[in-house]
Formats: sequence, structure tokens, C-alpha cells
Amino acid sequence: MRLVPGIVIAVTALVLSGCSSGQHSSTESAPPSSGSPSSSTAAAPSTTTPAQQDCAAGYLAQFTLRQKLAQLLTVGVTGEADAENVVNAEQIGGIFIGSWTDKAMLTQHQVDAVRKASRIPLMVTIDEEGGRVSRAKDLIGVAPSARVIAQTMSPDEFYTFSLDRAQKLKALGVTVDFAPDVDVSSQPDDSVIGDRSFSDDPDVVVQYADAFIRAFKDAGLGSVMKHFPGHGSGSGDSHTGAVHTPPLDQMQDKDLVPFRKLVDSGAAVMVGHLDVPGLTTSNVPASISPQAMALLRQGTGYGAAPFDGVIFTDDLGGMAAITNRMSIEDAVEAALVAGADNALWITTDAVPKVLDRLVAAVNSGRLPGAQVDASVLRMARFKGSAPRC
Repeated sequence: MRLVPGIVIAVTALVLSGCSSGQHSSTESAPPSSGSPSSSTAAAPSTTTPAQQDCAAGYLAQFTLRQKLAQLLTVGVTGEADAENVVNAEQIGGIFIGSWTDKAMLTQHQVDAVRKASRIPLMVTIDEEGGRVSRAKDLIGVAPSARVIAQTMSPDEFYTFSLDRAQKLKALGVTVDFAPDVDVSSQPDDSVIGDRSFSDDPDVVVQYADAFIRAFKDAGLGSVMKHFPGHGSGSGDSHTGAVHTPPLDQMQDKDLVPFRKLVDSGAAVMVGHLDVPGLTTSNVPASISPQAMALLRQGTGYGAAPFDGVIFTDDLGGMAAITNRMSIEDAVEAALVAGADNALWITTDAVPKVLDRLVAAVNSGRLPGAQVDASVLRMARFKGSAPRC
């Protein structure tokens, strides 16, 4: 997808308008629409002043093109040496603490040295949903699955529970949690979503996801809703192959409800590797689909407010729904061109060749420079490093 100039300017203007607060700006609700979104980002009138524009331009001027693009990548690391190397070499925007990562990164505060190697505040991300997806349970204690939580705690009790866990994660050096899972599902507990879903009732999912997001915000951590536009009724596991969802019109009153109602919550959104009839082009999953990104950005295709927060991809390097189709370089380029702000994968070895490809994409016009700038500013705002204009 290539954004036309006026649309790119409008997107950047939306980002600039939030620079001074360092928070996600709220947006007015868009009217519902039953049609599919266009493949370009919705235009909006600029409300930024020349001073704000100059301030944002000054922030962006500190980066080379390659460093801007590096801010849009989050990669899994094995330990301190691996993390320091990729940050020193490429000034990567974020690192991911996985099940394979040496937990001394957190328990011995090795992440502090890695942060010092970064000129811009570094995202330290983790998958900590509780239940089956819990990378820090040995450090902060075991949490029940989302489904059990919704059956045994009130939303207020879950807020208090989540606040405690968020504060513990923050003390370990984590800055962003790839949670909550807002998929709406009645699948068996041990299926790919299953008990990771709070409920098969979208309103219940909204209540508990909202409590989680508020708790993490109050603790000073970022949260990420997943997996847009909804994995709860998917045909299988995107770790092992392609996954098809019901048609988009059948997702409106179920899968899309949590995203619609929490679009202004301050959480980022992770887009899944999901083939969605009526939305995505054949063999182009949502994580690299311009149409899926536009649905989220515009909101008009599912009756939501426009989303101007950060869009993450799901893992592009370790899930067969992507790796069976393309290389990591192709996947990252496709995701950013489509409109994602941050590409996630689980190893550092491909970072140099990915950045080589992205620089070439910008220089050739495949990835517009203004779109990159808008994503860099969104990332800065999400990390709390945006300029105070």
C-alpha cells in the first residue's frame, strides 16, 4: 500500500497533536459502516500548530533513516549480550523477553545495562497473560487463566490483582506487556485461544480487559490488546499454519466488540495472522494486510472511533502462518507498508538484513518516509519519549 500525500500528512498530524502529552489522544466515534474499509488511512483535518510541527521535526531529526526504521522493530533476545549487541549496533526500538530468554535479564537487572546502550527509551516487552501464557510466573507468581479469572473474580478484584502484577513486572524492568487477550471464544480450554479468552460474551471480555488495561496504565506500563480483528473463532493455530476466521460481517457483533469498545483505552493493538473473508486479500493475513490496518485506523468498517495508537504485528518469525509464506525481510516490509507501526519477531540475527530491506523500501518509495515518521512518533508517544511541544 502506498499512501497518497494528503493522507500521509493527515496521519502525521494526528500523531503530532498528541506529542505534548505523551499519551494517546482521544478520538470521536465514527459512524458505523457495513462496508469494508479502503486500503488507505482515513484523512482528517490538521489541528497541529507550526510550533508543534517544528517540535516533532526536531525529534525526528536526531535519527538517521536506518535508526528511524529500527525504532519500528521489536525482537526477541536470548540474554544480556544478545540484547546489548543489537541495541548498540542498530538502536533497535524494543526487545522481547521470551520463554527462551535468560531470566537474569530481569532478576539481576541486566536489562538496565541494555537500556543504557539505547539513545531512546527502550521497550522491554513480555507475554504475561497468566494461565498458559506466562513468561514471568516464576518471578511474580502464578496467575489463573483469563477464563478462570472471569469466573472467580469481579472486574474490580481483577484490577487490584493486575495492578500488583504490573508493579512487579515494572520492578523487574518490563515496560510493555503483550496482553490482554481480548479474543471472544468458546473454544475448549486447551485450544489455541481457549482459556486465554475471558469469555464467549464480548461484554464480559470488555469488562475484564478494561480492568487489566487500567491497572497497567496506573502502574506505568503499556498494554497491548490482541489479536485483531479476532482469533476466538479461528480455524486453527497460526503457530502451525494458516488460520481462517468467519467472514467480517459475522465478526461485527462478537469478535470486534472488544476492540470497538476499548479503542480509546490507551492500549496498543496487536494484529493477528488471520485470513478474514470480506476483509483481507486471499493468502494475505491481517498482520500484513492494508485492509486490516485501515479497518483499525479508520474504524468506519466496524463502527469504532479511529485508532491512532500503536499497531504491533504478531510474531513474524516463528509462526507458520507467516513463515510458510515468506521470509522475515518480506514479512516485515509487508507489515510496515500495510500500516503497522511495529514489527515483532523472536530473534536478532535478521535485524541487519531487515533494516537493509526497509531502507531500500523507503528509498524506492514502497514505504513512504512520512508514514515511517508517523510510526516513529506513535512509538515515542507509547514509550513516553515523545517531545513535549
